[in-house]
Amino acid sequence: MGILDAIFGRSKQVQPNLDALFALPTAALTLEASAQQHPTGVGAVCFRQVEGGPFARLKADVTTLLGGAEPEEVHDDYGYTWLVVRREPSQMSELCTDLHAVNSTLEEAGFGPSLLCTTIGLRDDDGRRVALVYLYKRGTFYPFAPLDAQRQDRDNALELQVRALVGGDLPIEPDVSRWFPVWGAPGV
Repeated sequence: MGILDAIFGRSKQVQPNLDALFALPTAALTLEASAQQHPTGVGAVCFRQVEGGPFARLKADVTTLLGGAEPEEVHDDYGYTWLVVRREPSQMSELCTDLHAVNSTLEEAGFGPSLLCTTIGLRDDDGRRVALVYLYKRGTFYPFAPLDAQRQDRDNALELQVRALVGGDLPIEPDVSRWFPVWGAPGV
């Protein structure tokens, strides 16, 4: 960043670091040991809806990369598409590898600007849910803990607890105003 950038308040755009997804298994172990949050085995990649032949071919490529397991395609109320990948909850490393492959394939096919986030779900024995959300355009993570299915409230205390617990494992988004809710995210 040059002196003029500093004077005019410009900053360099943070580049996504998809390799950060490989830190999720360590963070999940931390949460399992410290907060009794267990992986659900569900992860998802969210992006702006894409139509047509190129996306159909891309989905076939992703299915091939995932060893023939076709990701579930879910469309939400906000116009986003989620490619959902499922694994056994004990296969967190494999799930993260799959999510990395989905993100990389979308990015290499020119859909990088359409990528929004990647999520993995966790749940404790009392039913409290939390997602670790990777913001593609920021290269950071944040926790999202919905309190109810009606999309009205969040468990802010749990989100702050999760941030404190996994801050050494993951690059956490420092600007909490960017911790947007991902209501209805698969696996959460």
